[in-house]
Amino acid sequence: MGRSLRRTKAAAEPILHRAARIEDALHDFREKRARKRGLTATVIPYTGYGGKGWARVLCRVLLTKPGPPESSEQARYRNIRGWRSFTSVPVDDIPVLVSAGGREFTVTADRGGVVDVRIEVDLPQGWNTIQLSTEDSPVVEASIYVVDPTARFGVVSDVDDTVMVTALPRPFLAAWNTFVLDEHARRPVPGMSVLYERLTRAHPGSPVLYLSTGAWNVAPTLSRFLSRNLYPAGPLLLTDWGPTHDRWFRSGREHKRDTLRRLSAEFPDIRWLLIGDDGQHDEELYSEFLSDHPGNVAAVCIRQLSNSEAVFAGGRSMADAHNANGMAWMYAPDGAGLSEHLTNAGILPKELLP
Repeated sequence: MGRSLRRTKAAAEPILHRAARIEDALHDFREKRARKRGLTATVIPYTGYGGKGWARVLCRVLLTKPGPPESSEQARYRNIRGWRSFTSVPVDDIPVLVSAGGREFTVTADRGGVVDVRIEVDLPQGWNTIQLSTEDSPVVEASIYVVDPTARFGVVSDVDDTVMVTALPRPFLAAWNTFVLDEHARRPVPGMSVLYERLTRAHPGSPVLYLSTGAWNVAPTLSRFLSRNLYPAGPLLLTDWGPTHDRWFRSGREHKRDTLRRLSAEFPDIRWLLIGDDGQHDEELYSEFLSDHPGNVAAVCIRQLSNSEAVFAGGRSMADAHNANGMAWMYAPDGAGLSEHLTNAGILPKELLP
């Protein structure tokens, strides 16, 4: 399918920011060259979630080298280092066929090749598998976690410096971690995976979602890291790099803020345990969300950075109002300390402590 055909709907859309137009032109140029070299569209699936009667489907369409089905383009993509995921060519405005619950849906990738859509479909609670494909690409599978309608507790966790130490704001180390190193070189925060496992045992069927300002490009690396370090399986809620339709750069704060609001609307009966760190903006964002949606927060856990980590992160947050609405704010440098606080608050039963 030619890009000119996929662009016909653009006339009805608002005029894009200059930076977005430049990015689109670059993507146009790279896609044409990549297709001439024989690269074909491939769907990279991400874990989604859903509720009664609906599901949020997440994936990305990239141009990759064709290969026999047994070579699995997915496996090849999952095993490449971070920098290669940023040099892959995304395909925008391309239709993607979603097969779920015995029904088929045609959705469209956005300017960055990302599909993030809600479909109306009935899937059983728990883990489900859906199928995705585009053009002549092989059919791939994606996992969808459908939340139990009776669930009243869930976990929303930051990633950077909360479940793994990244020192993300330090430019050179951040670039090294993102573009060069794989998940083996990333260091987990002590005790956090054990804490999350205890939370899922104490609250069976509760969703665990990982909310980060990272780009979708690093989703395979983050997924491998979480799995390797025994964190509970759950959707990664990431964002896309580059300009938007109305500004030069995307806002990580707005991404987190909008996602929390969306979760409160999608699951109005769930009270979330919000977990973050004191090195960026988690305290401020969680305080805002607590103020606006007090009924959707069970407690807030903040992992305290070490002195060296705080220096790398540009200092500590100065957020106030940590006891607003009588809600418990818990601080500790690791998972063991937060476990103790949660036990004292009655969120974790004492028998789950070591």
